[in-house]
Amino acid sequence: MNDLVAYRVSHHVAYLEIRHPPANTLSEAALKSLTQAVERVEEDAAVRAAVITGAGKFFVSGADIKEMAQKATEDEGFSFAALGQDLFNRIEGGTKPFIAAINGACFGGGLELAMACHLRYAAKGAKLGQPEINLGLIPGFGGTQRLPRLIGRSAALEMLLTGEAITAEEARNLGLIHRVVSADDLLPAVADLAEQLAQKGRLATKFVLEAVCKGNTLPFEEGLRLEAQNFGRAFASDEKREGVAAFLEKRKPRFHDV
Repeated sequence: MNDLVAYRVSHHVAYLEIRHPPANTLSEAALKSLTQAVERVEEDAAVRAAVITGAGKFFVSGADIKEMAQKATEDEGFSFAALGQDLFNRIEGGTKPFIAAINGACFGGGLELAMACHLRYAAKGAKLGQPEINLGLIPGFGGTQRLPRLIGRSAALEMLLTGEAITAEEARNLGLIHRVVSADDLLPAVADLAEQLAQKGRLATKFVLEAVCKGNTLPFEEGLRLEAQNFGRAFASDEKREGVAAFLEKRKPRFHDV
């Protein structure tokens, strides 16, 4: 797509690879390039799932510290945080599932990006963390909000207050990572998962994401109402008719045809 984010599509899955050597930092330019790639995922009707990974030995090592050193005012800090938050909210709140393929170091904004994705696979040997406190900062792209929701307040506070990294295996035990595989197996495993998701019904996938991601921000009773509304919309859809017919006829559903 451009020099900072490569974009390709295969089997209805978009692959976004961050290419910002030497450590795949999230500069303003990288965030804007990634935003353009996410917009492309949203607009391409042929794409049903997306994968985000990093080139080389890094997933994303964090924000661009050299660039941050040139900013000094509260307004500049707020604007930079808002840029990342808007993008990550867009990923999490979208209608298509995003999978983070964490191929290496995943720190700061990199972990915040991974947490905005709906599913996360990591390579053995990968390290993850929110080290902002060691720079006299706090996470600005959603880390203080998503991390406690994923692993609980106690474990999140330990990571946020110490700034210490954890291994992929430790992240898996905390529920931060769904699966840990060898580096060689990471992209094939993620591709298999993404292609599996791409075969599901478009509407049902959208309704699940909305019910979980939006519903998780609502009071319980309102979340249940949103679930019921989406269930009703799915119940009256062509996808439901195809899925039920396929079940009764003992065949695989052909959701791409409806």
